[in-house]
Amino acid sequence: MHASSLRAAKIQENYREILRQVASAAQATGRNPGDIRVVAVTKYVGVADAMALVDGGCLDLGESRPQSIWQKAAAAPSTVRWHLIGHLQRNKVRRTLPQIHLLHSLDSVRLAEELAKEASSLDMSIGVLLEVQIAQDASKTGMAPEDAAAWLDRYVTEDQLRNRVRLQGLMGMSSLGADASQVRREFASLRSWMEIWNQRYGLEMSELSMGMSQDFEAAIAEGSTLVRIGSRLFEGLPDA
Repeated sequence: MHASSLRAAKIQENYREILRQVASAAQATGRNPGDIRVVAVTKYVGVADAMALVDGGCLDLGESRPQSIWQKAAAAPSTVRWHLIGHLQRNKVRRTLPQIHLLHSLDSVRLAEELAKEASSLDMSIGVLLEVQIAQDASKTGMAPEDAAAWLDRYVTEDQLRNRVRLQGLMGMSSLGADASQVRREFASLRSWMEIWNQRYGLEMSELSMGMSQDFEAAIAEGSTLVRIGSRLFEGLPDA
């Protein structure tokens, strides 16, 4: 299934513009643009629009719901790297694990246990980011830093857990409606936690998933390596 040629062309034009803005934001803070990946969030569009991004060279696609990955992965080439950025219910772990490249939203001890159990039964491992609550906005999800640290105390001592659940970094979201300085402080706090925990636990986390359509420049300035862009990619589209 393919989007109309005009619609696909606009999506691809928007994607190229986002890449340009990401590169500009990186260069403004002395970073290498190649160290930052754009995860195109396709949760509000159908298969055809998502495939227009793939045809335009975007291979990192993100979804909030496991069921959407199940549907879209069936129509996508195997080269697509699927990122689950929303909550993963434990009863959907087994079906979802083989289809995702990275889980951004490890948000509870119980989910970590289920991931390890199912990954072991499937004889695989799964890359994850620990979702940490950095926002003042109560609607945002994630572990409180003290709860995350308590889980890490356990993580570093359990070989089975580490072998099946590969902790690659952290994910966080800024407060809704926050001003620019608060957003920067919140993103800086996530980077700081990764540095502290890497040193404390002898970890080698390197990925920071932070920044969306409205605040990715601030996130890049504070060290983001994965920016999750959705609405900006689908602005100004002609009717299908």
